[in-house]
Amino acid sequence: MAGHIVGYPRMGPKRELKFALESFWDGKSTAEDLQKVAADLRSSIWKQMADAGIKYIPSNTFSYYDQVLDTTAMLGAVPPRYGWNSGEIGFDIYFSMARGNASLPAMEMTKWFDTNYHFIVPELGPDTKFSYASHKAVSEYKEAKALGIETVPVVIGPVSYLLFSKPAKGVEKSFSPLSLLGKVLPVYKEVLAELKAAGALQIQFDEPALVLDLGSHQLQAFTEAYSELESSFSGLHVLVQTYFADVPEAAYKTITSLNGVTGFGFDLVRGSKTLDLIKSGFPSGKHLFAGVVDGRNIWANDLASSLCTLKDLEAIVGKGKVVVSTSCSLMHAPVDLVNETKLDNEIKSWLAFATQKVVEVNALARALAGDKDEAFFSANAAAQSSRKSSPRVTNQEVQKAAAALRGSDHRRATNVTARLDAQQKKLNLPILPTTTIGSFPQTMDLRRARREYKANKISEEEYVNAMREEISKVVKLQEELDIDVLVHGEPERNDMVEYFGEQLSGITFTVNGWVQSYGSRCVKPPIIFGDVSRPKPMTVFWSSMAQSMTSRPMKAMLTGPVTILNWSFVRNDQPRFETCYQIALAIKNEVEDLEAAGIQVIQIDEAALREGLPLRKSEQAFYLDWAVHSFRITNCGVQDTTQIHTHMCYSNFNDIIHSIIDMDADVITIENSRSDEKLLSVFREGVKYGAGIGPGVYDIHSPRIPSTEEIADRINKMLAVLEMNILWVNPDCGLKTRKYAEVKPALTNMVEAAKLLRKQLASAK
Repeated sequence: MAGHIVGYPRMGPKRELKFALESFWDGKSTAEDLQKVAADLRSSIWKQMADAGIKYIPSNTFSYYDQVLDTTAMLGAVPPRYGWNSGEIGFDIYFSMARGNASLPAMEMTKWFDTNYHFIVPELGPDTKFSYASHKAVSEYKEAKALGIETVPVVIGPVSYLLFSKPAKGVEKSFSPLSLLGKVLPVYKEVLAELKAAGALQIQFDEPALVLDLGSHQLQAFTEAYSELESSFSGLHVLVQTYFADVPEAAYKTITSLNGVTGFGFDLVRGSKTLDLIKSGFPSGKHLFAGVVDGRNIWANDLASSLCTLKDLEAIVGKGKVVVSTSCSLMHAPVDLVNETKLDNEIKSWLAFATQKVVEVNALARALAGDKDEAFFSANAAAQSSRKSSPRVTNQEVQKAAAALRGSDHRRATNVTARLDAQQKKLNLPILPTTTIGSFPQTMDLRRARREYKANKISEEEYVNAMREEISKVVKLQEELDIDVLVHGEPERNDMVEYFGEQLSGITFTVNGWVQSYGSRCVKPPIIFGDVSRPKPMTVFWSSMAQSMTSRPMKAMLTGPVTILNWSFVRNDQPRFETCYQIALAIKNEVEDLEAAGIQVIQIDEAALREGLPLRKSEQAFYLDWAVHSFRITNCGVQDTTQIHTHMCYSNFNDIIHSIIDMDADVITIENSRSDEKLLSVFREGVKYGAGIGPGVYDIHSPRIPSTEEIADRINKMLAVLEMNILWVNPDCGLKTRKYAEVKPALTNMVEAAKLLRKQLASAK
């Protein structure tokens, strides 16, 4: 009887790590304080899994920031700008790479596959020197061992690590980090030797790149790497773990014939086709780590169905050779359902968070070994059936309205050039108009007011007055800074998805269902359990209030349907696109109410459009088709003079630029500053874009304040590839996480830079 957990959330049940990190970064606590919180979290996680009967317990899945960054530290692959030469990498270098510091920018951050987690992208070049510079994997293994718990140290495999890397600044763009394979393997050998010396019996290499569409030379690199490491594997059980999608046939053949590897882990939730590959052949004597418990969603496992799958697999692979596992790390799920005291009991019975998933894995492993907990299985069956038949899940009207959408493609009647002309007549903006993405800093007072209102400690009137005061302050500040298109600052909102989730039917939310997004930042995804509709207007009151305070255009802020979908835990009993169309109709109602209330600029954020892109190329066109259609549904009914903006975050847009154009927004603002202007190369390569565009001119994820000259330089780079009459000037993202002491000077410099260039452009004429 063997259960295996691929990885586990590291923030803690009450976000203990988040608060410890932020306290340390603010200089309010010491490195020792931070390490103590981390050690307590790790030991409680290991003990919990040991008590639940899990055999394969992971270690080294804990991280102070990001597991890819941990691997960069392990390999000593520190970009030269951080001034590290040798020795064990400490917090100063580690956090400088993650967050930047007063004089240096951070490394690039991008999405981890199609999740809402971000990783720090390694920067490599032909001269990168690798050396064993962080012994974290070994020290955490020893730490667990000292508690009497045998763990499986987890490291990101060498090939995936290199495939996630990018050429460092100044290195030829054509440079392939994979060419460094021979240089990183000696460090991996040192890690293996030290783990064995510490008594480790197994190791897990995460090689998630195997689920991507890889070329033959990339697959060949796996064969070479594991052949080279084989001599270091003696005495160890070696698991190669994949997750997030099907493993393509060529990759399946490659992975299952790797030398010295004794077990293979597959995601059988998102990788249902991998089942067919296993059925057509699996190497004899090897272990199959069967990921049947979903690590990325919060629905209780259908235990009876999973047990059938596991028995089928056992018939192919052999008795005792199937290990029950999670489909991926549980870091993408909240920690513990026990902390949800306000969740409705019926819905709660349908759910399982990380702690509950550990119990499910063990129950399935025991059942497969012939020791089935009948009471546990029958309670699970009852919950499954209550979810299927609950009247709260289905709304016939919504189903009908969504089904009716398929016939039309929902486009605005006029093309974007004509619309921009009509909007300009009405809005009368200067060239290079300035705006921000929506949110302004969320102060302690604001958070307290929201908390107290929720807890009925202050009246609605007191709450509205507190918000009005804040909105007025933000409007005045923007007028003083001379920003052209204003925002109300979103003081009433907790999170861009949660805020809407709380006001839509068919969606519920948690109190402690936090999931790490990056570093110490956590999000609390809503749970879409049924058909979605909008009972009443959600933002019109606040946007109208803000517009009444100024004669400048006030931009209303909405979150788009695809982002609400991709940043929520989505029901798994109907196709995702059906749920997305339902949300699109709800947002469409809101857009039309805003327009009727006199709001002339409406931003519908689709920050997560790109991250929902399936990992398999063959499935991408279908997704982009319904995702872009959902966005168009939201605003196809507005007048030409109403300007529709959208915003997108961390994304490599080059491959989906045509879909972005097809969204047909009037203005799109895009995260750009940390991506090294990669975005602009699309336009350099001749893609014609006629709508307004605002590539972010500075990085809001870093406390650094850019100078006027630096921002002007950035805008000039944009003007080299974009027409001046379509270019907007804005930060990368919302300002919610920053402090006013950073926001004011940065925005002052941004507006100054725009004015400076307007002067230069006018005199050049």
